[in-house]
Amino acid sequence: MIVEERPRTKKEAPEAPKYDVIGTRPIRHDGLDKVTGRAKYGADVLMPGMLYGKVLRSPYAHARILKIDASDAARYPGVKAVVTAADLPKLQGGDETIDLGEGGGTLEDLTANILASGKVLYRGHAIAAVAATNIHVAEEAVNLIKVEYEELPPVLDVREAMREDAPLLDERRHTKSLAGTSERPSNIAEHLQHELGDVEAGFAQADIVIEREYTTTMVHQGYIEPQNGTALWSADGHLTVWTSTQGAFDAREELSKMLGLALSHIKVIPMEIGGGFGGKIPVYLEPVAALLSRKARRPVKMTMTRAEVFEATGPTSGTYIKVKAGATKDGRLTAVQAYMAYEAGAFPGSPVGAGAGCIFAPYNLPNAKIDGYDVVVNKPRTFAYRAPGAPAAAFAMETVVDELAEKLGMDPIAFRKLNASHEGTRQANGNVFARIGQEECLAAAEQSAHWQSPLTGPNRGRGIASGFWFNGGGPSCATASVNPDGTVVLVEGSTDIGGSRAAMAMQLAETLGIRAEEVQPSVGDTDSIGHTGATGGSRVTYATGQACYEAGMDIRRQLVERAARIWHVDPSDVIYDRGVLTSKSDPAQRLTFKELAGKLGRTGGPVVGRGNVSPSRPGGAFGAHIADVEVDPETGKAQILRYTIVQDAGTAIHPAYVEGQMQGGVAQGIGWALNETYDYDANGRMRNASLLDYRQPTTLDVPLIETVIVEVPNPSHPYGVRGVGEVPIVPPLAAIANAMYRATGVRFHHLPMSPAAVLEATGKISS
Repeated sequence: MIVEERPRTKKEAPEAPKYDVIGTRPIRHDGLDKVTGRAKYGADVLMPGMLYGKVLRSPYAHARILKIDASDAARYPGVKAVVTAADLPKLQGGDETIDLGEGGGTLEDLTANILASGKVLYRGHAIAAVAATNIHVAEEAVNLIKVEYEELPPVLDVREAMREDAPLLDERRHTKSLAGTSERPSNIAEHLQHELGDVEAGFAQADIVIEREYTTTMVHQGYIEPQNGTALWSADGHLTVWTSTQGAFDAREELSKMLGLALSHIKVIPMEIGGGFGGKIPVYLEPVAALLSRKARRPVKMTMTRAEVFEATGPTSGTYIKVKAGATKDGRLTAVQAYMAYEAGAFPGSPVGAGAGCIFAPYNLPNAKIDGYDVVVNKPRTFAYRAPGAPAAAFAMETVVDELAEKLGMDPIAFRKLNASHEGTRQANGNVFARIGQEECLAAAEQSAHWQSPLTGPNRGRGIASGFWFNGGGPSCATASVNPDGTVVLVEGSTDIGGSRAAMAMQLAETLGIRAEEVQPSVGDTDSIGHTGATGGSRVTYATGQACYEAGMDIRRQLVERAARIWHVDPSDVIYDRGVLTSKSDPAQRLTFKELAGKLGRTGGPVVGRGNVSPSRPGGAFGAHIADVEVDPETGKAQILRYTIVQDAGTAIHPAYVEGQMQGGVAQGIGWALNETYDYDANGRMRNASLLDYRQPTTLDVPLIETVIVEVPNPSHPYGVRGVGEVPIVPPLAAIANAMYRATGVRFHHLPMSPAAVLEATGKISS
């Protein structure tokens, strides 16, 4: 790992702060529990009298439900409850939008995705469920439920769904746009538009204009742990849910609205989570388990199979994107335009808005126009996947940029540097960048050992691409209690997916001037900590980190008052520095954090710090990726020879975890670029709904990934943090595509670039 700090001018380069804890690499606080198997995940929940639930799912991609007969299942020995959509309460305000941080939807749509009513809209759509004394009985009984269907033609491609004569998923759905709502029903749920300057005038100024079309397919987040949920609906009307979720408070809100139950009557206990990447923000099984528990009056646990995870949870969108870009002979971009159509799945809510905000973000543009379309198709309702919407957008834009640079005879990094976004750049969506690190990332990539090294040999190519992600803010809470021995108990509300407990503990420790090991972090349930947004959007280290900082500052203020009380001085006379309190008027009066902690019982009682924040300007982050590939001309298989990721982390709190996030995003991007796809037949049946057939990368497919951490501190965070988790998956698709072009001589406009696709593109086989 290399760390680069490359400010644009000396004037803007104040001396970097010197930290005691931040930037070190302590062992993660939950590491022992994870490696010894003591950590408890959702499927580990066991309770006396617990039942096991199973869902009946649609065999059709599009059909009307004419009749459901669950009588045989209800009579089956061992079955204690059966539920359908009829058991859901009548919705109040079904058109109310529920914001889940990354994604969301109307209450009506989110509820219809839990249990189908009237229509099934994708194969795997939940219809009914049973709870039984063991999972085997539940599996037998659920198949006894009889459903009569009227099968309807499915629409499976985003462009086909946009046609006026396409089969409609919902005859009540009309297109929403800036112009209002369309008169005709449509599968296009929304048309958004961003515009900057005058694109037609900009294209007229260009010496070269390129227009290309790109398509991608649905891909899955690939987390190891399937969705799960255990519910206990008590006789007193209180509901407790144990689940592996990225957002306990979002899950509580969904449950409250779907079940008609007051928030105060619901407690969500987040278990350890075996990966999520955005896919475990929404609820799937939890409301069904709750309904079954209410009927059976016993706790009910439900866990998905791997096939159910693929067929019935939210992958990311398949896309169709058209990009047009113009530039002058000297390499200045004069205008860019994008048409972006994203599959939402069965219900609206694709990440086209985020994609539209990211597609041109790396560039300082005088003229830009973006049209985005959120389109429903007969596939599972999409949900967030690590920088949702941005990787497909970058695939389109960054390959066009690469082609422009080539036709102009310019080095691809030099072209990007010439047009790079910087502080003050206005995007097409109106956002103006504060201090950002795009220029610094490009400079570090250009000077990297990888870019400076030669690449020789036949069928080999090198590609580069840039990428951007916003990073999220939103509400976060933390409380910190000082123990008499000088340790601190930290409770915060962000599910820990990638080591955030350590990052939170380190920011609190830095604030207090103690060691990271002296902070004991834990993730609270919805009854033990204030409202905290989901773990997603690269928000946790930034937003919850700020909450931890504020909790630490609250403790410091209280300790200053306690020291002043002991020394009989005014609090303004007390200095707090790196965990030591000193009297200005009498420097001999000195107490360490640990010493003062031992005296709290005699100076007023416990000290508890609170941090409640909702930062609104998180600051975006950029990355630049370099990929070397070798393509076997006989088999079409691409091998990644070398990969370097350069990324602005603002300030790397725990560099090892920053490296891990960077490398993990690249690994997922490699899979997306080369092999991963949802393979549907003409009837909407997924043909590769298993980890055997869904081709994720293995250790044989991923090289050692070199990391270069750039640190351009984010001015809106006390320690300069920028989120790092999502930027790494944005550039790989394009970086690898650009490398594939130089290895094969063919520009790829569709993903994945599988061996069969490569052989077809190079003329070795016909389609």
